Amino acid sequence: MAVNPISTAEPKIGFVGLGVMGEPMCLNLAKKAPSKVIGFDLSSESLGRLVEAGVVRAISLADLAGRCELIFLSLPDGDAVKAVCCDPDGLIAHMKASSILVDMSTSPVGLTRELAAQCQARHIGFADAPVARTREAAIRGDLSVMVGCDATLFERLLPVLKLMGSDVTRCGEVGSGQIMKILNNMVLFQNVCALSEAIAVARRNAVDPDTFLSVLSKGSGDSFALRNHGIKSMLPRIFPDRAFSTRYAKKDLGYALDLANSVGLDLKCAKVVMERLTESEAAGFGDQYFPVLLNVIDPIVD
Repeated sequence: MAVNPISTAEPKIGFVGLGVMGEPMCLNLAKKAPSKVIGFDLSSESLGRLVEAGVVRAISLADLAGRCELIFLSLPDGDAVKAVCCDPDGLIAHMKASSILVDMSTSPVGLTRELAAQCQARHIGFADAPVARTREAAIRGDLSVMVGCDATLFERLLPVLKLMGSDVTRCGEVGSGQIMKILNNMVLFQNVCALSEAIAVARRNAVDPDTFLSVLSKGSGDSFALRNHGIKSMLPRIFPDRAFSTRYAKKDLGYALDLANSVGLDLKCAKVVMERLTESEAAGFGDQYFPVLLNVIDPIVD
């Protein structure tokens, strides 16, 4: 039987969480969907910019839930997701039966499955669909979206998700999208930590860091982290605040360690990276782009 995709031609798409990633993702929906998108965020600044681009402002979560059949979340952590979804004045209590909730945040797997169960009890569809790549990719609509849900719901969501991402992959049932995203980030953090140590050793042995990363990119040490975090941020030592922060990296790596612990695994490499991130936060870099851990491993003294 043919699966009917969700229509983007009616003003029934909601978006909650308009931060570093959520704002450009919501903007892409507003630009590419032929209808209005309804947004909600505690930050009046980001929502104000989106309203200028045509997004409709919701006055509350309950207001948004009552007006939308499809709602996306892009929130900073699991605590925020749980509050937005599960509080008495939150989304699940006010969403209509047959509507759909899609969590595009990076959330703990246990919470994801708990939300799915609550939604199922109220006849609400649920999918986890966290995203990978950078804010620039979110602006371009070029994200990788990792989806956990049943195959039928995935086919319905796919046309809308493609408005925000160029690579949309069903990873399995509910929770599998979060597992994929959490492990993706764990590997990324390990790569950035290894790059930081390699840059430090090269520089202190009189090898120019630009030359070092250029040559490394031509061999088996090449990686996405090298070509993006390494060349664009670590070489010039530019670590802005409005990017994926050290604090967020610690949060996501903590989810990975919890996931490993739940199946009896001791991830020694990941624990070392957590130590490095903790050192970076303690040094005052908690709000800066997480590759700033290079400044802890290899501080440059004027």
